[in-house]
Amino acid sequence: MTASTVHARAGSLLLAVLLLAATGGAQAQTSGRSKTRRAPAQAQTARPNPAFDQAVKAGDEARRANRLSEALEYYLKALKLRPTWAEGWWNVGAIFYDGDRYPEARDAFRNFVTLEPKRGAAWGMLGLCEFQTHEYERAVISLQRGRAIGFAGNQEIESVVRYHTALLYIRFEQFEVAFDILNEFMQTGNDSPKVIEAFGLALLRMPFLPAELPPDKRERVLSAGRAGFLMAARRTDEARAAFDELLKRYPNEPNVHYAYGVFLMNQDADAALKEYRRELEISPSHAPALVQMAFEYLKRGEYDTALPLAEKGVQLAPKMFAARNVLGRVLLELGQTERAVKELEEGVRLAPSSPEMHFALARAYTRAGRQAEAARERELFKQLQEQYNARRGPRAGGDSDDNQPKAKP
Repeated sequence: MTASTVHARAGSLLLAVLLLAATGGAQAQTSGRSKTRRAPAQAQTARPNPAFDQAVKAGDEARRANRLSEALEYYLKALKLRPTWAEGWWNVGAIFYDGDRYPEARDAFRNFVTLEPKRGAAWGMLGLCEFQTHEYERAVISLQRGRAIGFAGNQEIESVVRYHTALLYIRFEQFEVAFDILNEFMQTGNDSPKVIEAFGLALLRMPFLPAELPPDKRERVLSAGRAGFLMAARRTDEARAAFDELLKRYPNEPNVHYAYGVFLMNQDADAALKEYRRELEISPSHAPALVQMAFEYLKRGEYDTALPLAEKGVQLAPKMFAARNVLGRVLLELGQTERAVKELEEGVRLAPSSPEMHFALARAYTRAGRQAEAARERELFKQLQEQYNARRGPRAGGDSDDNQPKAKP
């Protein structure tokens, strides 16, 4: 098995738990109060078909006996007879996935979500398959759709999907988004080597998947990852010691001083600015350092100092939504409302799921007298903030269902 396979799969137990999800119809429905099972609607209205029933029965018997090739053959036969059998596509996708046959598994899960589009776990599995077939843009869409729908309390699948979503944002150079997603691991205290490595990639702004990381950079990434994890966990003293060690070992490597500056920002802003300036000495085109400095001067009300930093940040990184955010907000404070609106609209286009972008744009629209658009942005901000809080807030405990995957990442 390749290294990328290890990262893309939910674990060796995934097949069993995925197939458990099919028991009783593979249709766990979640409301605000309870979960119930139902058979697929297609199965409820389909005409009797003895050949179909026989194939399903034989497939289930083979699956329970762990004769997966035989089970697959029977399930595919049943699906030829009834292509709208959602449970069958789930079973077939799970067996293909366990056998590393990702294109076939992807197609099966695509059929499943076409029939059952409100199943978060299925979207998650589709995204994991697309990850493995290197369809990364499609994968992140599928994974995020699964996260938005939810996983019916199954924290194992949720954890695997979260991890791979973060990896893709790292690869897309959306490091802040990735770091924010990784912060969700704080809820479970997950500090596995994979999670630490992902934190390190995000902190050092290295757009690699773990399998792509050059071997000579791995030790630095793990060292940074430990510091990043401790920072996210708000274990300040331990994080400071980890950053001190990182700086001692890699004083002139890109992004190290920047990462330390981010850590210091809420403790000693002047010291953080010093680290950002040191980062710019090492990497003169370091847009994130410029943006962080602009945010700090915006906070201090020093708008004339913030403006050139923000403008250069946008010039160097036009697709960085945080750069658009700070530039738009500085322009708004300087009375350049029309230009501020344009920058913030571009920021929302770049990061439509960012609550902060919608909030800033709502302020700009209000200042411009565009009240209806301001109200729309405030409502979007509210919705996104609620979703964000729900993902990071305490979990409802004790609620489980044996038809939901329970694999360990």
